[in-house]
Amino acid sequence: MFEEGQYFAPVNTDADGTVVVELGETHPGFADAEYRERRNAIAALALDWRPGLPMPTVDYTDAEHEIWRLVSAELAVKHQALAAHDYLDGAERLKLPADHIPQLHEVSELLEPLTGFSYLPAAGLVPLRDFYGVLADGKFHATQYIRHHSVPLYTPEPDVIHEVIGHANALAAPRFAALYRAAGDAARRVHSEDALEFVSRVFWFTLEFGVISEPDGLKAYGAGILSSYGEIDEFRDMTILPLDLVTMGTIDYDITHYQDKLFDAGSMDRLEDVVGEFWETCDDDMIERLKADAKAA
Repeated sequence: MFEEGQYFAPVNTDADGTVVVELGETHPGFADAEYRERRNAIAALALDWRPGLPMPTVDYTDAEHEIWRLVSAELAVKHQALAAHDYLDGAERLKLPADHIPQLHEVSELLEPLTGFSYLPAAGLVPLRDFYGVLADGKFHATQYIRHHSVPLYTPEPDVIHEVIGHANALAAPRFAALYRAAGDAARRVHSEDALEFVSRVFWFTLEFGVISEPDGLKAYGAGILSSYGEIDEFRDMTILPLDLVTMGTIDYDITHYQDKLFDAGSMDRLEDVVGEFWETCDDDMIERLKADAKAA
């Protein structure tokens, strides 16, 4: 789960050991006591997990499975028209179930033979260095709860639909999986918090909200767009900029609204050449030079 989740639902543990997910007043489930109890219980499963133990299994309800079925079907149609070719290829290879929410261990069992990736459970916010660092090992931290039933096509925070439909289909595509690993290598290589933030922002504007020109038009490959029923319809109307590492690494963005500035990779080759090579070679000094050269220009 990317770092921006901290603004929506921090997870705390009370003095008596009770796990509490703090939902904001504008969250669709804020006034729903049953939903809040459910969120707390699912978060507690992740907090109780330790490496070497079986992955926590969530006993999803029929209503929760129904949300997955609805959103999965709606997104599948939009993906055929608006998702990047390599993402669609990954989805075809992965073949996620459309009729029920898969457990994270089930997704891992599908992914590992394809690209070596597997999932780790997350209660909520994962520290930046931890979240990005494990990508180098082919691991991906993911939440397991699903959005509130009152707005099945909307979520103010990354849920299992975002983590799995958004990211797992990309992780099943070898070229995208290599980029995720490269981002993890970069996060482990840099030392300063500023450099780590730069790496994470490049990730945000590519693997979370990246778009790419293909022969039949502009397509999305970022998980944030491809898991959002509304944003996937709107991204072509946003300000589309060419890939630029310094701009992506330093630009401000608002996570509470659709992203109004997106960066067109142009092609998978260019995405790998520009972003992939940056992640594979960057260090603190390189990032500082990039920022200094941009200021001097």
